[in-house]
Amino acid sequence: MSETQFVDAAVRAARLAGAVLQEWADKFTVKHKSHAADLVTEADLAAQNVIYDALHGQFADHGFLGEEGLQHDSGTSEYRWVIDPLDGTSNYVHGYPAYAVSIGLEHEDELIAGVIFDPNQDEMFTAAKGQGAALNGKPLQVSDADQLSQSMLVASFPPGVQRDGPEIARFLNVLPQAQTIHRTGSAALNLAYIAAGRMEGYWSTSLKPWDMAAGVLIVREAGGQVTACNGQPWVLEDADLLVTNGTAIHAELVELLT
Repeated sequence: MSETQFVDAAVRAARLAGAVLQEWADKFTVKHKSHAADLVTEADLAAQNVIYDALHGQFADHGFLGEEGLQHDSGTSEYRWVIDPLDGTSNYVHGYPAYAVSIGLEHEDELIAGVIFDPNQDEMFTAAKGQGAALNGKPLQVSDADQLSQSMLVASFPPGVQRDGPEIARFLNVLPQAQTIHRTGSAALNLAYIAAGRMEGYWSTSLKPWDMAAGVLIVREAGGQVTACNGQPWVLEDADLLVTNGTAIHAELVELLT
């Protein structure tokens, strides 16, 4: 099966999961805030289950790794789906429309297909290895900004970050140099937006494989650059990620972050 066919399967699964999330979102009202943790877990699991059922039904011998405890190792296949059914949990709970479904596919530890779906904007970001990236079928290209002073950046902080933590120090190092720095609450959308040319750079040291798998491929296929924060090669199992549009700002950010 081709990478394009894998992407098509992931698109169908992501749309199913997006519909589940939107259905559950109606239950997050002010009076239910005290039960938000339980509700979001149920929504997460429900979305993950529809993704798994859709993909496992087509690719029964593939491996699976998902945020909500999904780990299905295959002894026969060299393929593994890496799934985040709800990236942007805090946003989702608060009714802030910045969350997404993220589905990536590895073959022999190499990313070959990726899909990020924003059900609020009906935006489907896709990529197949060697075939470019697209948004709702239209080709994507990173921006050409080559100065930090022209760049919109985004950063992630880990849970429980302290005011004297290294994450704050890195943020303050970059802040005076950038045009602006945001925190969006969704790693998947950060990566998708860099691929779409809406942002120029993103870094984090607290991510999981399912946060990054699809987005990293989409950025690469849109012409962007992906490394660890210190400029070393990026590894899916490591929490450390720096993504940019691939211009001179990448090296500048490496210097500021290390």
